[in-house]
Amino acid sequence: MNGLKIPLRKRIALDLFGIKKGIDAAVHDLRYLFWECTLRCNLSCLHCGSDCLRDASLPDMPLRDFLRVIDSIKERVDPHKTTIALTGGEPLLRDDLEQCGLELYKRGFPWGFVTNGYALTRDRYGRLLDAGLRSLTISLDGLRASHDWLRNKAGSFDRAVTAVELAAATDNIIFDVATCVDRRNFDELPKIKDLLNDRGVKNWRLLTVFPKGRAAANAELQISDRQFVDLLDFIVGTKKLGKVRPNYGCEGFLGSYEGMARDNYFQCAAGVSVGSVLVDGSISACPSLRADYIQGNIYKDDFWEVWNGRFRVMRNRSWTKTGPCVSCKAYRWCLGNGLHLRNEKTGELMLCHYARLVNGGIT
Repeated sequence: MNGLKIPLRKRIALDLFGIKKGIDAAVHDLRYLFWECTLRCNLSCLHCGSDCLRDASLPDMPLRDFLRVIDSIKERVDPHKTTIALTGGEPLLRDDLEQCGLELYKRGFPWGFVTNGYALTRDRYGRLLDAGLRSLTISLDGLRASHDWLRNKAGSFDRAVTAVELAAATDNIIFDVATCVDRRNFDELPKIKDLLNDRGVKNWRLLTVFPKGRAAANAELQISDRQFVDLLDFIVGTKKLGKVRPNYGCEGFLGSYEGMARDNYFQCAAGVSVGSVLVDGSISACPSLRADYIQGNIYKDDFWEVWNGRFRVMRNRSWTKTGPCVSCKAYRWCLGNGLHLRNEKTGELMLCHYARLVNGGIT
């Protein structure tokens, strides 16, 4: 692949950051632990990577089972520096979500969750804050028509905006809005920005849809390479305005946009500082990694022994240098892209952000 023109100073910074990534992989301090607490969901989103349903075939993991994991690691990590993120499915469908959070809070762990906002009422939000809620991500995927289309539920936009307003008015909580950018909502980004500014939102995470789950068969969810470049330019330009602060999501090496379209440099932290316990007890990294990336199971393995002794496929990425990565001039900074963008069975790269920039006309 022909390389993009990356300024010398940025290349040096990327090389130094590459040294840090190697150290991080060797040390692998656990800083972020996902708990896939349910696969049930109150929506049926067109881009869902998990194919979650209202009545999931796998039951919710009992709180006591996850707490056994937490109690086994709390003396081995600094709880105040290890965030527990509840995901799904839709965590708000758990009637005991407040109890889950309170038990984590009692043990010293900051906790939060990712939500579509549909079931977040003012009363429940207050109870969650009382249970120690410290971080929250709410999905807002366009204006009313495009959001309701993607979320496959009329009225979901209004519910999400109400949830955003509740969180934006709260002090002492880490909060952001996440927007999955697709062909339908792409031209709405300036108006979404205004909506968030009007409600006092400070942090806005923009993502592109990756081709897994339901999204794999829906071409309308994939923006063009030229639109991808325009998206990064929109992010950079909006940052300069000094109100809501957008960042591109954590996936994908962005060439000369590194440190601009996102505040930090690209690093796939799966299995390095990020772990997860899936709803069936599987031990993995980020919840998007399943199949061959599963490292063990809490019902037969000790989580900490698995975290320390396995995850080699994630901490040594040399195996990713196949296919187009072999000749790519950016490989030393990218290390084969985010692992969730590789086929979990074959290791083949399904989507390359750097290639999108090349194809989108960046020189």
